[in-house]
Amino acid sequence: MAVPRKLSNSDLTAYIEGSIPDFHTARLASLGKLKLLDLIRNKNPYLYRAKNILIASDLVSSFLSAHLSSQEETIFGTFLERLAVFVAETVWNGRKSTTEGIDLEIEKGSALHIVTIKSGPDWGNASQVAKMRDYFRKAARTLATNAGRRTLVCVNGCCYGRTTTENKGDYLKLSGQSFWEFLSEDPELYRRIIVPIGYRAKERNDKFQTEFSNVVNQFTNQLVTEFCKNDGSIDWDKLLSFNSARPHPKVKKSK
Repeated sequence: MAVPRKLSNSDLTAYIEGSIPDFHTARLASLGKLKLLDLIRNKNPYLYRAKNILIASDLVSSFLSAHLSSQEETIFGTFLERLAVFVAETVWNGRKSTTEGIDLEIEKGSALHIVTIKSGPDWGNASQVAKMRDYFRKAARTLATNAGRRTLVCVNGCCYGRTTTENKGDYLKLSGQSFWEFLSEDPELYRRIIVPIGYRAKERNDKFQTEFSNVVNQFTNQLVTEFCKNDGSIDWDKLLSFNSARPHPKVKKSK
């Protein structure tokens, strides 16, 4: 029977402080790859017109913030998933799964737990949840021989948030405190990880804000050149045409 090992603060802090720079580096890399025209192609112009945005720099900032918010959720989600695997490896000698659709395998007591890791509890629609259930069923068949007579428990672990009903019948959905406690046997782990996550956060975010401001200035200049009228007002018709018209129009200077 597997016996849990205690996850020390020093080991937890060392892992997080060694890994969190990857998040900040990825944020900067994402910002550096952006192109204004790609942002305009992928955003909803009707939404921004409804908000009555009149200043070019405000429109650019809104485009960038919406895009980066989505990117950051994905990037930080990857960090949290790797942290969860590290905790399971340290405490239970858990292992990264090689089974399709499964992230982690943990032997706890007399049961083998197979885990899919998501950032938060509202991660998917009905069809995506059905696909996860299918992964669980296939994994159960694949692992049945190796598991022997042990109980096989399927777990959808979510790194933050709450789940009202944890027992979903064919799997457990554990979120936030419940998930981190499942991984570590420590009900306070969800609190312990928040401090080292802030490692050099101000310094790294100051650098990001400087780069963000530079991109806003560059994109604003381009937006004024290509999508503003001679009087300085935003040419919403041209911007909408570039975003949605068929065939895709070439950009020309407004008059």
